[in-house]
Amino acid sequence: MKYPLTRLRRTRSHVAIRSLNSETTLLPKDLIQPIFITDAEKQKEAIATLPNVYRLGEKDLLELAEQCCACGVNAIALFPNIPTHRKSEKGEEAYNPSGLVQRRVQILRKNFPELAIICDVALDPYTTHGHDGILTSAGVIDNDATIEVLIKQSLSLVHAGAQIIAPSDMMDGRIGAIRAALEREGHSDILILSYAAKYASSLYGPFRDASGSNTQLRGASKKTYQMNFANRREALLEARLDIEEGADMIMVKPALPYLDIIADLSKEFETPIYAYQVSGEYAMIAFGAQAGAFTIHDMLVETLTSIKRAGARAIISYGALTIAQLLSK
Repeated sequence: MKYPLTRLRRTRSHVAIRSLNSETTLLPKDLIQPIFITDAEKQKEAIATLPNVYRLGEKDLLELAEQCCACGVNAIALFPNIPTHRKSEKGEEAYNPSGLVQRRVQILRKNFPELAIICDVALDPYTTHGHDGILTSAGVIDNDATIEVLIKQSLSLVHAGAQIIAPSDMMDGRIGAIRAALEREGHSDILILSYAAKYASSLYGPFRDASGSNTQLRGASKKTYQMNFANRREALLEARLDIEEGADMIMVKPALPYLDIIADLSKEFETPIYAYQVSGEYAMIAFGAQAGAFTIHDMLVETLTSIKRAGARAIISYGALTIAQLLSK
């Protein structure tokens, strides 16, 4: 049909019409709130590189969880800040049954049984060197030795009450090994959210500040185990292998620079694809809003909608609660 019979502006002429014709709808249930937790006595600790995001003690964690439930954010993801004296070369604190994450999971399960709790599985918060795995004497990540510790960490988190464990370490074969261990222990109902396409990105800096791993890492690279950001087809292989090994959901991280990867995986697989709008992405939005370049609400809604439009079933974002509260009004 030729102009003027076809006037696409007709479908944009009114807020109700725009809503009716919207191809993508962002809802609170699509969002997951990441939370940094601490054992420090001070209830809230500000993070200089991550505006309006805090490390939370137990009281503030419970208050935030209550707010999430009230506005339809049905899942949270926990990330610990571990005191230096509890870190070690092999990260044994990761599977301490009385560890910080394990204790917080228990109290969350007791108070918010309706909330899905996602627990990160990786060693970087727990190691003195800041890497996600165990180092050999030559300073190289030992893939298979790391997997043995990740199994212990996964089982410890499940025993505490986590329903979803999320290996973010990028070790080869760890999904199959963790799934087999869960089956042996009778935990066949536990979900695995695999960080299958986790890229070696510059956007993780604020997260490492918040979790405390930046100090230990001392500028060292994680490029020997996180994906090369120049690669696209490799993400399909990583995802396929993890799905075959027993992953229930697949994560793409970061999100905005990798919308093509989200789209590729969502077209290729029936397995739900999740995305992580990481700390650096959120920090750029927050600092831009502080400078008056745009409003944080508008930019969060636009970017989160674009991530969902690309094919993400659910999105982890530091702005999840903020936007869910806005959407629920």
